[in-house]
Amino acid sequence: MPEVAPTPQQTVHTFCRYCLASCGVDVTVEAGRVVKISADKENPHSWADFCAKGRTAGQLVDHPRRITRPLRRVGDTYVEATWDEAITDIAARMSAIISAGGPDAIASYTGNPAGFSSSNLLFMTGWLDAIGSHNRYYVGSVDQNNLHVVAEAMYGSQLFVPVSDVDNCDFFLLVGANPAVSAWNWVESVPGGWKRALARQRQGAKIVVVDPIRTESAEKADTHLPIRPGQDWALLLGMVKVIFDEGLEHRGDCTDLALGVSELRSLVTGADLDDLAARCDLPRADIETLARDFAAAPGAMVITRTGVSLHLAGTIGEWLGHVLNVVTGRMDRPGGRRFERGYVDAQKLAALAKSPDHRSRLQGRPTVAGHHGLDELPAEITTPGRGQIRAMVINAGNPVVSGPDGARLDAALAQLDLLVAIDLLQRESHRHAHWLLPAAHWLERDDLLALTSGLHDEPYIQYGRRAVDPPGDAREEWRFFLDLTLAMKRPFLGIRGVNGFVKATRHLARLTHRPSIAFGPHWIDRMLVAASRGISWRAIMDHPHGWVFGKREFGQLRKALRTDDKKIHVAPEEFVARTHELLAEPHPQAPAGLPFQLANSRRRHSMNSWLNDIPGLHPSGKDNHAVINSADAAALGIADGDRVRVFSPAGEVELAAQVSDRPRPGVVIVDHGWGSRVFDPRGGAAPISFGVNRNLLIDGSPVDPLSQTPALSSTYVGVQRVGP
Repeated sequence: MPEVAPTPQQTVHTFCRYCLASCGVDVTVEAGRVVKISADKENPHSWADFCAKGRTAGQLVDHPRRITRPLRRVGDTYVEATWDEAITDIAARMSAIISAGGPDAIASYTGNPAGFSSSNLLFMTGWLDAIGSHNRYYVGSVDQNNLHVVAEAMYGSQLFVPVSDVDNCDFFLLVGANPAVSAWNWVESVPGGWKRALARQRQGAKIVVVDPIRTESAEKADTHLPIRPGQDWALLLGMVKVIFDEGLEHRGDCTDLALGVSELRSLVTGADLDDLAARCDLPRADIETLARDFAAAPGAMVITRTGVSLHLAGTIGEWLGHVLNVVTGRMDRPGGRRFERGYVDAQKLAALAKSPDHRSRLQGRPTVAGHHGLDELPAEITTPGRGQIRAMVINAGNPVVSGPDGARLDAALAQLDLLVAIDLLQRESHRHAHWLLPAAHWLERDDLLALTSGLHDEPYIQYGRRAVDPPGDAREEWRFFLDLTLAMKRPFLGIRGVNGFVKATRHLARLTHRPSIAFGPHWIDRMLVAASRGISWRAIMDHPHGWVFGKREFGQLRKALRTDDKKIHVAPEEFVARTHELLAEPHPQAPAGLPFQLANSRRRHSMNSWLNDIPGLHPSGKDNHAVINSADAAALGIADGDRVRVFSPAGEVELAAQVSDRPRPGVVIVDHGWGSRVFDPRGGAAPISFGVNRNLLIDGSPVDPLSQTPALSSTYVGVQRVGP
């Protein structure tokens, strides 16, 4: 018999789309399957910043419980269906729900993975605009709303995010940040940022970490300040007070760039430094020294991250971090924070696409970044009246695990007339779904993340090529939203005539046997590049490993401001008023029977609630734990490895204890994002899960009144030993 020639391997140069770092990867493909993923060492921007999330991405593509065909619930089981059947049924049911309860009877929830698809969010928004629903929810309401609120108030655009000039910084003040694990990645991307910061430290720069936990970053810092959870604002306000009282501000910036400095002075004049020190449980002398050293450093920056945002005062903490950067002259200068233009003016596009003002039906709260707070969702589903949510699409998300009070939300989702989940697997939040729709993994789609181009720390662009085709009938999400819009006979994007244009391009594509003629994301990508600053499509294609197309620039900030007067508004009225409220509140005190505050930490190789079901990601353990301070554990009779019950008025979880001196006394760490079950909708096997859902302990109320974020990392809990 003749020998069968081996199947040739192909290497696809693309980038990972699990987070904003967008690390360049080489994907080795054989016979249509991913056999290896490695760092693309020819990537000029990110190759040194590569983690196990990207390396093991093929495990999710080939997950044995992956959904590859539309599945419809029939009783307690699911049966396979066609896309035509799914879209016809969903369109008919949604249209009937809108007729009975209005457009807001349809809601959406968007998870983290959808944010890194250039087509998903745009086409979902086009569908929502078509039907006229404003009941939109997303994962950012639990961890990043404060950033957008501050950006809008200070700079005039919710997408104005200064990036870090790490390589020239002399003083890093990291508040609620752990870049040794997060790699300097949140709503900005600095590849290899922590390694670069440590290189600066070896050259004489100082690193100060403010965190209730002695994190991996704190281990390497020159100074670690173990602040009381939720009191970052008090430390930062104290620093602003010292800087103004001692005349340490950068007067050029204060007089030329900043508006509202007199209001800031008045605010800090009325604050007492001893009171602020007591609130954050740090010595007054440490605050004074920190402020003086920060102001005196040639190049410095304050970095605030999720550790600041997950509290009831998170917006004020975020704001005061920006204030310190502005009043000490750290904006738009080497070693501080700068504005990166990118190749697309995302702020201009956001202003053009700004959604109309909308207030929630029950609490009358406005949207933040175009979305309502997740804590409002359960009541909006269960409370009767016109606009009561009766149907929902969960788009690559898991809100029962990601948000507060998951048991209440789970019970509410069970009451919906229609729940549609678009994902790769059936997760915890999808267990009541009437339809499970198979999505495409980022390895199975093309992407151009134009709207985040200004969040890299240098001018950079890469086209994300697909490596393999989606299995079975799995589709990219954009196609479902466009087809659903057409089936519901609503104008895509809310613009009349678009549907006819879409149908015409599809008809022409069929006649000419050229699928690319049909309207889709590639049309949008080409238009964005055509409108960019001097970037051509051909040039992008000529750089398959990515392209650093310019140098880091300073002096762009003023032109980028979207405030009417081209000033940075350092004292927005609502922020000043909220700070006065915080100053008038009594000092933090634990309620009876709940002596601990619940903190969070991040693992380098996990990704919120979306990847903790991939065994290959967790070489160090497939579980989360209750990490308890050694002195606290001794007082409770808890030894390392004991089973403990962690409880609050909202719920309780049981898990193993780890005794450690990493958390400050009175703080218990339980990692976020675990405890989601992965179901087997076709085979009916028992669900699998790792860890517990610590957010069952979090009440949805109260929330930060400015950002609508719940206290995911400062809620008071009790701990009780269950047994060995």
